[in-house]
Amino acid sequence: MVLSIAELHRSSTGRRVFWWLLFLLPLLPLGYIAEAAYSLDLGADPAQTIVTFFGIWTLRLLFLTLAVTPFRRLFGWNWLQRYRRMFGLYTLFYACLHLLSFATFILGWRPDLIARELSERPYIIVGFVAWLGLVALGVTSTRGWVRRLGRRWQQLHYLIYPISLLALLHFAWLIRAGYGEVLAYALVLFFLLGYRVAYRLKRQRKVQNA
Repeated sequence: MVLSIAELHRSSTGRRVFWWLLFLLPLLPLGYIAEAAYSLDLGADPAQTIVTFFGIWTLRLLFLTLAVTPFRRLFGWNWLQRYRRMFGLYTLFYACLHLLSFATFILGWRPDLIARELSERPYIIVGFVAWLGLVALGVTSTRGWVRRLGRRWQQLHYLIYPISLLALLHFAWLIRAGYGEVLAYALVLFFLLGYRVAYRLKRQRKVQNA
């Protein structure tokens, strides 16, 4: 499969087809929840179902974005690098849907409830801070901002690591049906961040021994 994808990227037509494929795939969850809403198949608490659904897919796409670098280095999937920004922007997209659905279906856009949630509930505060971080990364993800910020761009985008920890903490606080799923996501994040720490330490040792 890796070989076929690599061959696909050798032609402009192949790259375009694969780009559209990866562009459309993250929209499938949105289509699924829209169809479930249309069919009135959202369970006993439709509002909470929608909010949780978008939150989980935000976390999954965030982890997918973080997985690009390890997969590229471990398996030689250099073609994956060109789609990292797309995955990151989809993460922001689903995070915005998560926030908007919470404000709409749970709080009803009542200013008093919004102010109380943002000041009194730790899991809301943590989630909102993570969302603000994703907004900052999304806004500065363009080539223009890369040129404008220079070296500071990379430093800014290191925020993805604390953002991922905040997102997992938000999810752990929010989940109600047990912590098995939380543990699974925590193990994935441990690998994604742990790999980066191990890789950096390995590079430092090579430099010191050179």
